[in-house]
Amino acid sequence: MPPTDRNAPSRSADVWPALPQAAWSDTCATLQLWMQIVGKIRLELVPAINHAWNVTLYPTVRGLTTAPMPHGSRMLQIDFDFIEHILVLQTSDGGRRTLLLQPMTVAAFYQYVMAALDELNTPVRIWHMPVEIADPIPFEEDHTHQAYDSEYANRFWRILLQTTRVFTVFRARFTGKVSPIHLFWGALDLACTRFSGRPAPEHPSMAGLPDRVTRDAYSHEVSSCGFWPGAPGIEPFFYSYAYPEPKGYAQSPLVPELAHFDSAMGEFVLSYEAMRHAVDPDSALLEFLQSTYEAAANCANWDRAALEAPTKSNNR
Repeated sequence: MPPTDRNAPSRSADVWPALPQAAWSDTCATLQLWMQIVGKIRLELVPAINHAWNVTLYPTVRGLTTAPMPHGSRMLQIDFDFIEHILVLQTSDGGRRTLLLQPMTVAAFYQYVMAALDELNTPVRIWHMPVEIADPIPFEEDHTHQAYDSEYANRFWRILLQTTRVFTVFRARFTGKVSPIHLFWGALDLACTRFSGRPAPEHPSMAGLPDRVTRDAYSHEVSSCGFWPGAPGIEPFFYSYAYPEPKGYAQSPLVPELAHFDSAMGEFVLSYEAMRHAVDPDSALLEFLQSTYEAAANCANWDRAALEAPTKSNNR
């Protein structure tokens, strides 16, 4: 039975596993770089789509995928499998290469992926510099990042998949323009964005991103939510923000009480650890998503009657 507002599963560590940053920060950093290599292949092969929706990765029942990517008249797909812990490259004419995911340098991973693409007759050349991270090292020269803890990689994927499940319930409540639920490999966050339909003022420049990317992403008013696995010293959390931020947004009513507005980041945040320990984690997350969206929509006077699905349809 598909998830709805009323049939969410009961609390279970197996559903929402612990993900303390200190336990897997090295693996997280390495995995982010591996995903950037694969994501950049998608960037090269898939025609540009507004808001950079052509570059994202998508959760699957085994890991993350690029989905099919055109290479001439053939199609290429690359999958991270976090059950068997392999990277799978396959083509529409039956070609297949695999790589065991285990501790290895970013340089070794990059070399293997590029060689596998050549062997499959789907060569792709990407810009070799990581993005959205401090002190980037060219992929082929990175012998620093090489950690891979299979247990925590699996936990991270399971959280992405469960987040996708709950986000899908929330996404179905909106009939206006809304993004897919997808992973942006630059910062390693899973996101879903709603649009009011109105143009937004030009977005200021952002460190690590070209202005053309930032301004395309925020060309229209948005209310965006997501999950970020954190970084050293920062535990994972769910977030929600509005652009442009309307007057009174930060002071809007918010549920659950576990959530708050972070003035430094300019967004609402809900600790992942607090959410997973709630009596009903799914409901706590849905409340956070709904109340923060309403804060954006009400403060900015969105046409909610035209943009939202009838209440009954939410529970089908």
